[in-house]
Amino acid sequence: MSRARILTTAAVSLALVLGGAAFWLSQHQQASQPSGAGGAMVQVRVPELSGVALEGQALFQGNCAMCHGDLADGRQGMGPPLVHKIYEPGHHSDGSFYLAAAQGVRAHHWRFGNMPPVVTVSQDDVGKIVAFVRSLQRANGIY
Repeated sequence: MSRARILTTAAVSLALVLGGAAFWLSQHQQASQPSGAGGAMVQVRVPELSGVALEGQALFQGNCAMCHGDLADGRQGMGPPLVHKIYEPGHHSDGSFYLAAAQGVRAHHWRFGNMPPVVTVSQDDVGKIVAFVRSLQRANGIY
């Protein structure tokens, strides 16, 4: 075998080994990291909003969306979706939202840790936020 052919074969082999190692490493890193960290957890259909629900949307964006997602669709690794059957009115009444904002919530349904109180919202603000969340829930079949 000529020296040039040996070098070419060695170079191709090295490229295949390095390419395979790079592929394995990229797959291993993806598997060890949470998939879609910060991304939405559920798909949410948004109804046409008006009045109090529209005001609630703006308040939700400023006070809740960082953890619960822009559309109350949750954020991977940060906070649960509120457009979810767990938060239907028969299981979590409107009062639970008022308590959550005022006192915080100890983790019990999800593994995101405890929710601290949200001192930046008034009782009136919470009522508007609840109107927004309930509008989203109804539009997504959660009664």
